[in-house]
Amino acid sequence: MSDTTGNPLDDPSADPFEVAAAAAEDIARLTGVERHDIALTLGSGWGKAAELIGETTVTFPATEVTGFSKPALEGHVGTLRSVLTPKGRRVLIIGARTHYYEGHGARRVVHSVRTAAATGARTMVLTNGAGGIKHTWKPGQPVLISDHINLTGDSPLEGATFIDLTDLYSMRLRDLARTIDPSLDEGVYCQFRGPQYETPAEVRMAKAIGGHIVGMSTALEAIAARQAGMEILGFSLITNMAAGIQTTPLSHQEVIEAGREAEPVISSLLARVIGAL
Repeated sequence: MSDTTGNPLDDPSADPFEVAAAAAEDIARLTGVERHDIALTLGSGWGKAAELIGETTVTFPATEVTGFSKPALEGHVGTLRSVLTPKGRRVLIIGARTHYYEGHGARRVVHSVRTAAATGARTMVLTNGAGGIKHTWKPGQPVLISDHINLTGDSPLEGATFIDLTDLYSMRLRDLARTIDPSLDEGVYCQFRGPQYETPAEVRMAKAIGGHIVGMSTALEAIAARQAGMEILGFSLITNMAAGIQTTPLSHQEVIEAGREAEPVISSLLARVIGAL
């Protein structure tokens, strides 16, 4: 069991994969499920999907699992749950995300992903709430992540670990999602360090280098998922237009409200996509 102090991942000599394996053993004990097939991280606005995917068999605080700590952000529920889909697939739903801006380091940020892989999950679905750069997008719109630009200046990979990131966000899974909703657009996600929102100049920079979505999560997690051999699907809920695109000041309350308004539609979409995996 972990808390905000004495987390085993804070020990530089600890092997993060051994910590993830211990966490997976905790999940197997708490759920009575030896292996999960799919993992889903629920970002801001996506929480209701957990109720629609299938039968929740167990829900428990993430702090009961090695290496996890309480989420610092409103909009994240701080629990893990095991869900059985109508097709008999086991989904591990992660409602406890550690953000890079919390200052715990990349190991803590990607621990949930590495734990999911250690439970046996071969598919990782990452969701977030983010700012949109494309003028054709509107708040409350879900979009697929086609690629990312990591602007954190950090990586979850340690040492001479070289991982190919070609097709990081699986084209196969994006095509599958579009069979559920052919109107889904897609774009390149830029992860900034945060916690401050991006300036209009930073948004113009992101646009100039090929970005369409700006946020503070997901990219580091996707890298770790690829390292673990998982196939990745990414969704962003456009909760607001990015600074300089939107003329009014940005606020976290705006993000929460946009997520609540969009939740019924995007949760149904996500549940249908998960059901098709």
